Amino acid sequence: MMQESAHDATVDAVVDVIAETAPEIRTGLVGRRGTVDEENPSGDEQVEADVWADGLLEDRLSRIDGVGQYASEERPEVVDCGEGVAVAVDPLDGSSNLKSNNAMGTIFGVYDAELPARGEDLVAAGYVLYGPVTTMLVARGDTVVEYELSGDERGVIERDVTIPDDPVVYGFGGRVPDWPDDFAAYVDEVEDELKLRYGGAMIADVNQVVTYGGVFAYPALDSAPNGKLRLQFEGIPIGYVIETAGGASSDGSQSLLSVEPTELHQRVPVHVGSEEYVDRLEAALD
Repeated sequence: MMQESAHDATVDAVVDVIAETAPEIRTGLVGRRGTVDEENPSGDEQVEADVWADGLLEDRLSRIDGVGQYASEERPEVVDCGEGVAVAVDPLDGSSNLKSNNAMGTIFGVYDAELPARGEDLVAAGYVLYGPVTTMLVARGDTVVEYELSGDERGVIERDVTIPDDPVVYGFGGRVPDWPDDFAAYVDEVEDELKLRYGGAMIADVNQVVTYGGVFAYPALDSAPNGKLRLQFEGIPIGYVIETAGGASSDGSQSLLSVEPTELHQRVPVHVGSEEYVDRLEAALD
């Protein structure tokens, strides 16, 4: 994993701003559950909360001294803020869950390079989960720390989060008839060994894997060979968190941190979790 860089103070400030903004985002979801007449750059329908949370984070993160770029899943271009690190966010992962009032989150990555950037350029990454309790995981250096967020308070739950040795859960995205045959065969094995946990918001499903061990995937599909999730905003940051916590990540053949980005909103198959299950998946997809 990456060692902490000369941008430590800026990374501290980015984490602080996201932690301080998260409770406001959570309470601000009320009254913003409707859709807007627009799609994000990836072609997904936007809800009011997507646009609002993006604006809130852009305003606050772009004003941090040492942040040079801000980018989000909800806007087509990078926002230039000056000199320094680049912050890429998914302001409201799983916003389609708003209609059914289920869990969602915020994902972020801090890159010591201009966007689009590789996983090796990350200096920190993490996510906020808006569940029954609002929690935040931050991967930095060789450690993942979990916090509980309440109002203006940020309390440490665990200082060295690691994926458990005995895997328990799995969750896979995409329609079953759309899964390639090799991935479907892998699923047949896994469902005999683990318990299904899938809620439709990647961040909630990934947090199940972090908590209990197992595997999450949104694979390549017959209709979408490059997968659905975005490399810069979801794949790389989540891969970084999982690998820092002792797990593994893969696009099907290599670590998500090694995937070469070609454009800002690039999609990628995402497979993360306990190393044993990710290794088996790569072997199944060969």
